[in-house]
Amino acid sequence: MSDGNKNNPPSADWWEQGDTDAVTQDRDEPREPRKYRVLLINDDYTTMEFVVMILMTVFHHSEQEAVEIMLKVHHEGAGLAGVYSFDVAETKVAKVHSLARQNQFPLRCTLEPE
Repeated sequence: MSDGNKNNPPSADWWEQGDTDAVTQDRDEPREPRKYRVLLINDDYTTMEFVVMILMTVFHHSEQEAVEIMLKVHHEGAGLAGVYSFDVAETKVAKVHSLARQNQFPLRCTLEPE
């Protein structure tokens, strides 16, 4: 950024005054990626033990947290397994469905925007 005259550099107060010829752009502040809630849905066939195992292995909850979430699923029909970016949430839902199919359970898992 030169004014074309090497012997006459811009003064220090030039920065404070701003360059009136410069093009300014309004920039949006960077935003956090949208988060998604991953929910486990109750059914009449999947065992409580299997749901606890899913919560511990796929969602990395402690055994106590997993039992609390499983009981919420059992009593209220659904429970929050975690909140993640879309890609992570989608992967966890697919993993739950895959493990449920392998173990012949109809456990459903969904994701929804937070």
